[in-house]
Parts: sequence; structure tokens; C-alpha cells
Amino acid sequence: MHKHGNGEAINALKTARGQIEGILKMLDDDRYCIDISKQIFAVQSLLKKANMQILRNHLNSCVLGAMKEGQGEEKIDEIIYVLEKYIDKT
Repeated sequence: MHKHGNGEAINALKTARGQIEGILKMLDDDRYCIDISKQIFAVQSLLKKANMQILRNHLNSCVLGAMKEGQGEEKIDEIIYVLEKYIDKT
């Protein structure tokens, strides 16, 4: 995986990590369940955002490079596998 272009994903994941720590504190403090649930949804949104950025970077680097070399079919199959396996589970 190429490191370039992952800044947005890294920021989203770091924010999600901070929110998860906050959620754990909310649970320890016996906070209102709906407030906790809202925070969990916010983390899920950040994780989806990070994942989409990672996949976008993969398409624009690995997949595009493989296609230019005539070897894009395997990379496309990888993306299809990820989409089929995980997209319905969200």
C-alpha cells in the first residue's frame, strides 16, 4: 500500500480513536444510552470515511498502475471482493 494520500484517512481514524476513548468513558460514567449510541454512529461514520479514502487511494495508485501495465484484472477483482464481502454488512 502506498503511504501518499492517506492523510485524510489517518485523521479520520485518529478522531475515531479519540471518540472511542470518549465512549468508553461515557460507559464507565453510566451516561445516557442514546447519547452513547449517537457517538458510536459517529465513529462508524468516521471509519467508513477512512475506508473510502483508503480504497480511493488504492484505485488511484495500485489499480491504475496495474492497469497501465496490463495487469489490472487482479486488482479489480480485489476491489470487487471487498465490495461484495463488506458493503452489505454496513
